[in-house]
Amino acid sequence: MSFENLKLEEKDGWLEVVIDRPKALNALNGATLSELASVVDRLEAEADLRGMIITGGGEKAFVAGADITELKDLTAADAMKYADRGQALFSRIERGSKPVIAAVGGFALGGGCELALACHIRVLSTKAKMGLPEVSLGVIPGFGGTQRLSRIVGLGRALEMILGGEMIDAESAFRMGLANRVVEPEELMEAARQIAGSIQKRGPLAVSAALRATVRGREMTLEDGLAFEVAQFGLLANTEDWKEGTGAFLEKRKPEFRGQ
Repeated sequence: MSFENLKLEEKDGWLEVVIDRPKALNALNGATLSELASVVDRLEAEADLRGMIITGGGEKAFVAGADITELKDLTAADAMKYADRGQALFSRIERGSKPVIAAVGGFALGGGCELALACHIRVLSTKAKMGLPEVSLGVIPGFGGTQRLSRIVGLGRALEMILGGEMIDAESAFRMGLANRVVEPEELMEAARQIAGSIQKRGPLAVSAALRATVRGREMTLEDGLAFEVAQFGLLANTEDWKEGTGAFLEKRKPEFRGQ
C-alpha cells in the first residue's frame, strides 16, 4: 500500500513510519490522519509486527500541528467531529496491543505534540521543541492534549504549557518526564531502534499484556487496576510463551518466544 503523506519501512519486525509533508512541517491534514489510521490497522492486523516508530520527515519538524487551513471555517458541529476523529485515532495508538515510539527530531506542536503524547515512549533530539500553542489561535488542544499531558507531567506543569502556549526544549521535556531520552539529532532513529530492539527480545504476549495493564490501569482506581493486572497475569499462564520463558530461565538458556 502506497501513501501520499507517509513513508513506511519494515525493519526487524518494527514498522517505521515517516510523516512526510516537509513543506507543511508535516502538519496533520485530513488525508494524513486517514493514512495514519490505515497504518494502525496494519500494525494491529499483522502478527509479525512487534511495534511502530513514528518520526517526521525533514530536519525541522516531527509534526508542527494540525493543518490550520482546515480549521479556520469549521462550524461548532464540524469542529467536534474533527476533534472526535483525531481523538479516536490517537486513542487507538495509545490503547493498542503493540508499543509505539515517537522519535521527535524537531517541532512537535499542537496535534504533533498530542500525537507524541499518545505514543508510549518518546525519544527527542536536542533540537526538538514541544508545545500546545492552541490558545494563541483562540482554540484549545482537541486531540487529547488537555487530558494526556497532565497525566504524564502533572497538573501544574500541564496547565502552564496549555494556558501559556509556550514551547519547551528537549531538556525541559526530559526533566518533567515528557521525554524518555534526549540524544543528538544524528542519533535519534538509532536510539528509538535500540529501545525497539530491547522490546523485541521479550515475549510478545507479555509485552502486550504489560502495555494493557499499564495504560488502561492508569485510568482505573488502584484497586481496579490491581485486579486488571491479576487478570492479565493469569491469562498469560495459559500461553506457550509463559512456559517457554520460565523454562528457559530455569534451564539457563535464551527463550524462543513464538507469540503463542
